[in-house]
Amino acid sequence: MPSNWNRRDAMLRLGKLGLGAVTLPGLLEAGARQALASGTRGTGPAAGGYRGGKARSCILLYLWGGPPQQDMWDLKPLAPDGIRSEFAPIETAVPGIMICDQMPQIARHTDKFVIVRSLTHESNVHEVGVYHTLTGQAVPGLGFPRNQRTRMHYPHPGSVLSALGLGGDMPASVTIPRPIGHDGVTYAGTHAGFLGPRHDPLELQAAGEVNEQPVHNLALPDGLDTTRLLARHGLLKLLEAQDRLAERQAWGFDAYREQALRMLVAPETRAAFDLSREPDRLRDRYGRNEYGESFLLARRLVEAGVRLVTVVWLYICPDGNVANVWDNHGGTGSLGGITGYQMLKEKYCLPPLDQAFSALLEDLADRGLLEETLLVMLGEFGRTPKINATAGRDHWGPCQSAVLAGGGIRGGQVYGASDRHAAYPTSHPVAPQDIIATVYHAFGIAPETVVYDQSGRPHRVSEGRPLVELF
Repeated sequence: MPSNWNRRDAMLRLGKLGLGAVTLPGLLEAGARQALASGTRGTGPAAGGYRGGKARSCILLYLWGGPPQQDMWDLKPLAPDGIRSEFAPIETAVPGIMICDQMPQIARHTDKFVIVRSLTHESNVHEVGVYHTLTGQAVPGLGFPRNQRTRMHYPHPGSVLSALGLGGDMPASVTIPRPIGHDGVTYAGTHAGFLGPRHDPLELQAAGEVNEQPVHNLALPDGLDTTRLLARHGLLKLLEAQDRLAERQAWGFDAYREQALRMLVAPETRAAFDLSREPDRLRDRYGRNEYGESFLLARRLVEAGVRLVTVVWLYICPDGNVANVWDNHGGTGSLGGITGYQMLKEKYCLPPLDQAFSALLEDLADRGLLEETLLVMLGEFGRTPKINATAGRDHWGPCQSAVLAGGGIRGGQVYGASDRHAAYPTSHPVAPQDIIATVYHAFGIAPETVVYDQSGRPHRVSEGRPLVELF
């Protein structure tokens, strides 16, 4: 076999040792190959002329499982027994806006956010709801295990921002602490789908209970520091000197390994992920738990230039099972079989949310970042009006509440309304695609903006109507 093949084999083996199995440069190359072949870059009003919000970044806080609107944002104190919440409504910073008594710290900041009480869709299925709320696309037949994400699915909004060229030295989109997934499946709607791997969100960890590697993981292998990585990179450059022209012709793998290396060793990239740089007082304020630290990391990442950070709220149970804890039916064995209302009061639901979300609002406002950082908080659906036999609530697509703040949003509002049991919207119904369109609007991206899939087919970024009234 010719000697250049021996050199390529050596380069690949060294690359695997020194660059985390060449995963990141390989993905970067693959994405560029698709972009050149199909014109992945977006076109349309995003390029100019469209007037939207003020967002430079977005933090998407995803309460996986389906948070109960009747027990958080839309209490109905006059509802009958069996429907009325065990929690009481309390006054907030805005007269007339009341929320649950389990969120007293958030209550002090209602002047900063909007409660949308009329978010609605037709499905009570987790997989369908997740895909619909994350992409704005309704696929009624999508269900476990058929919802394993593939390159046929519609992209996550962070991937759309990447395809539209909103990236930079930092990744355009990051998912923390891990994407939605369990029992061998990572849910559709959590990566770039038909836009290709170049636009996948960076994932620091794989989904729980799945046998796969995180997407675009930037961690250095054990025992390999930056100095050794750079030394190996220098050796690689010597080995490939005679093959440089061939490599460039073969889709320029050189350039993508260089890009991956810059992301691995750039001080600003690594510093953005380092929570130890934050003062103890602030870390305590957010909460010394996975939720508080994820919210704080999200702030650091948007401050460093990441366009969209998705925080997925779940809980790894003591027995290792993944729990979507906002799915508060009650009686979950891995959680000790407690009631749904007990779940809401535990260390993985309302107490850390009250602490972390209020801290994030304060922190962004104090730093002057709230006006340019859109916050969106929702789940895949709401909960039933009727309280079940285990003092919890079951899946309910027809009505849920969402919270939006920053990015030009006018705080201190309630948008839409539900009926006396918080079962159905009675005014201003909002579809998941409208929330996605509102995210794009905040960035100045019109819904009719087009991106292209790997076959060159055009797709509007959203079929929804942005909630321009909120800005």
